[in-house]
Amino acid sequence: MPEPSIFTRIINGEIPAFKIYEDDRVIAFLDLHPQNEGHTLVVPKIQVDHIWDLSDEDYEYLWQTVKKIGSHIREVIGSPRVGIVVEGFGVPHCHVHLVPIYHGNDLKKQPDLDAEPNNFALAQMAERLKM
Repeated sequence: MPEPSIFTRIINGEIPAFKIYEDDRVIAFLDLHPQNEGHTLVVPKIQVDHIWDLSDEDYEYLWQTVKKIGSHIREVIGSPRVGIVVEGFGVPHCHVHLVPIYHGNDLKKQPDLDAEPNNFALAQMAERLKM
């Protein structure tokens, strides 16, 4: 069994997160270094490195939940689009990035991963987006 990922540790309550959604199969929380305000990670609770290794049932459930959360983010934030990114290099636990976007270049932004997260702004955003 692999070492628990940071996402598994969040799921288990060992590490705090700015959660906006949770059910028995999926959790969604704000990215600490957002590309835009409202940048959310949607994570299956089962720790699988590659999204393609999810069972068909878990894969379909993840995407149904991504659709529900993405629509909610667009409605609350008011962005014309919510971009989707699945790249899987940062954490060996599959996850989907939902990023409110205003033009195509928004998904190319590189946040400063060394900067201290703005916990106050993240907490306020999590309150706005909580489902």
